[in-house]
Amino acid sequence: MLIKNFKDIPVIDLFAGPGGLSEGFASFTPKRGTDGPFKISASVEMDAWAHQTLELRSFFHEFKQGYAPDEYYKFLRQEITKDELFGLYPEQSAAARKHAILAELGNEEDDKIIRQRLDEILGGDTSKPWVLIGGPPCQAYSVIGRSRRQANGIGHQGQEDDHRNFLYLKYLDVIARYKPAVFVMENVTGMLSAQVRGEKIFYKILEDLRHPKLALAESEVFGYKHNGLEYKIYSLVVSKDDNSSLDPTDYIIRSENYGVGQARHRVILLGIRSDIDIKPHTLTPKTDKVTVETLLADLPRLRSSFTRPVVSAEQWYDFLSEIRNQEWYKQYNPAVEGDNPVNKQLLKAKMDKYLKALRADLPTGGEFIEAEVKTSYRPDWFNDPRLKGVVNHIARGHMKEDLYRYFFAAAYTSAFNRSPRMKDFPRQLLPKHKNVDQSLDKGAFDDRFRVQQTDRPATTITCHISKDGHYNIHYDPSQCRSLTVREAARLQSFPDNYYFVGPRSQQYHQVGNAVPPLLAAQVADIVYDVISQIPQLDPKSHESSVENDITSVVSQGREVVVA
Repeated sequence: MLIKNFKDIPVIDLFAGPGGLSEGFASFTPKRGTDGPFKISASVEMDAWAHQTLELRSFFHEFKQGYAPDEYYKFLRQEITKDELFGLYPEQSAAARKHAILAELGNEEDDKIIRQRLDEILGGDTSKPWVLIGGPPCQAYSVIGRSRRQANGIGHQGQEDDHRNFLYLKYLDVIARYKPAVFVMENVTGMLSAQVRGEKIFYKILEDLRHPKLALAESEVFGYKHNGLEYKIYSLVVSKDDNSSLDPTDYIIRSENYGVGQARHRVILLGIRSDIDIKPHTLTPKTDKVTVETLLADLPRLRSSFTRPVVSAEQWYDFLSEIRNQEWYKQYNPAVEGDNPVNKQLLKAKMDKYLKALRADLPTGGEFIEAEVKTSYRPDWFNDPRLKGVVNHIARGHMKEDLYRYFFAAAYTSAFNRSPRMKDFPRQLLPKHKNVDQSLDKGAFDDRFRVQQTDRPATTITCHISKDGHYNIHYDPSQCRSLTVREAARLQSFPDNYYFVGPRSQQYHQVGNAVPPLLAAQVADIVYDVISQIPQLDPKSHESSVENDITSVVSQGREVVVA
């Protein structure tokens, strides 16, 4: 007997962030106009602001698709508070508060809360398939994170002692305790090269995910004393008959190949319990890349503001108009003349064009802006006519000196179809930083100012966007600013009615840490295809091959203790 059209398949999201993976699973439907098969039963997140975002989105998904109440949109338009919204719908708000769990895995008291909730959801019945998704915090694996630690003198020992390297054991503990039919684990590509005590951590993670109970027994922390649970680990982009022949890079998913307007590359592992003899299909690449302009062109135009002091639109306009009196505008000379000099006349013409396009009446945006928006790409996914505008669309403040750099960088990109390097800036616009000379001499940190180009997917949106906008400059010089939270969310493929709670820096941080929901929905399609083919399971079927499992693992030289 196959499980067909299975409804309310429980999904547990650990290290959920603002819910990018959850959103993909919650939004996935096998056919247009039908309800989705997945139910996000629990999302666990330790950050208080991201947790509030999860709670609000969980409330939204308590209603059938397309039937969220009008008051939800009133909240998004800042007409009522969240407390007022939740007070009007006590049943749905209670469910949302139950599903979104503010907790830190690894904290003893929080672990008890999480286990109690999972016990309630799953009830020990492994005959009903459920899905575990999420990924441990990525800072310890990231190449940037490792570079920063070494620059700060922490070095390899700090890398080895970083507790975040082993937070995946908490993910593993949930697998061992509750035996999901399928799990999806996501992380940064830096985990492929990260080492702990001379061992590449990725190979250990793969082996541990294949034999979760054995791995935890070896850790001497979790109290497991037996084996008998195995998973097959699959790539979502490369299909081979023998998974052991997969190269680590075969697990990398390049989001821009799958309809996401961002070159976000992540490692995603798909685990299927070994008693489920079903091989998943892989993601289907899209023919065309989704570009930055395609996703952002319909959003309301904004102007930047000054970090301090606060200025009026007229003062902003007057300040940028002064570019015409700057020496670097009158006669462009790069800090370092390259082997292939650029067309200075073309650059001047571009700057002239955008100076004429400056407007003194542009707003700086708001948490809600009334507007008509419609993307040319997937309006069914991104747009919601009931919203009647745009949320989280506020231009951040910048230092006055940076506004000239942003204008120059965006005009340069428009002229030559590439973002300028530090050597391309006029000397008058070079930042007064100690490593600028190093950038000019050796090319280090020479992409300090990066424009998101119109005709290609965006570069990776990271949580660093919360600190400054230098790596995410808007392509329109006449707006002279970095990306807003909503623009970053569009590039991450979040729907327009997805509201990020918290101060703006925290909103940016949430977006930068997320998995693109549109990619997650395609992963959910693969997972659903696997689950829909599962025969009715014997609750003990996955424990039936303990002896074979032991023989297999012992033959690899690993000692097994059987209870």
